[in-house]
Amino acid sequence: MDHHTVAAISITGTCLDVIGSLYLAYDLLGGQHGPLRLLTRVVTYSVVFGIGYGLGLGLFFGLTSGVASGVTIAIELNRAARGLDHYSLWWEGWFSAIRGFAFSTGLYRTLGLEFAATFAILLSVGQILAYSRGMRPALDYAATGKPRITRRHAWGILVRTLGYTVTALLCSALVQHVDHAWTFAIRIGLVIGIVTGMGGAIVPLIEYYADNLPERRLGAFGIGLILCGFALQSFQYWLVLLDVRLT
Repeated sequence: MDHHTVAAISITGTCLDVIGSLYLAYDLLGGQHGPLRLLTRVVTYSVVFGIGYGLGLGLFFGLTSGVASGVTIAIELNRAARGLDHYSLWWEGWFSAIRGFAFSTGLYRTLGLEFAATFAILLSVGQILAYSRGMRPALDYAATGKPRITRRHAWGILVRTLGYTVTALLCSALVQHVDHAWTFAIRIGLVIGIVTGMGGAIVPLIEYYADNLPERRLGAFGIGLILCGFALQSFQYWLVLLDVRLT
């Protein structure tokens, strides 16, 4: 295990402690009409996408892309939940750039700066084009408490999977130093396609509970986050106690 992984685990633990404390301060932050309505979405979507991406493409990729996806998607869905129209294409372009930068950051350590920068540019442009065609996180928005996938969602999953695969192949062709380019590109496309598909399917479930969770459950969830954060923060000290070598 290397120092970067240990640092990422500790940072994640610290973030969970902070977020858990905010949940415990639910009433102080304005209750149902306060910022926790948005925070609940940010945390939930970050965890969902972070775990999915992390399992498929590694811890560091899961951390960077999960947080970026969780924050931007939560902001867009929170607006839809208030019955407002979607953001302007300018703002959606910023959301695309944030996700593109985060995804490329997750790949930078293993594939280098040239690949990461090219991937970020192509990915951002592709997402902006998708936005311009109506493909956005709040597509067919619903807060029914039940998972679902509409026909347009299914089409979006297919296009997204192919799009990420082609983007990875283009970057490999331009950079010309990626081993097993086809295997890597297919892996990128499948992981992101499957994770975004599953995430989109449970959006109605998450949206329902984000606005209807009782205060006691929010407090219990906050305590759970703090305990998880403590466990992750103490991980580095357990490695020292157990004499685990770091690279």
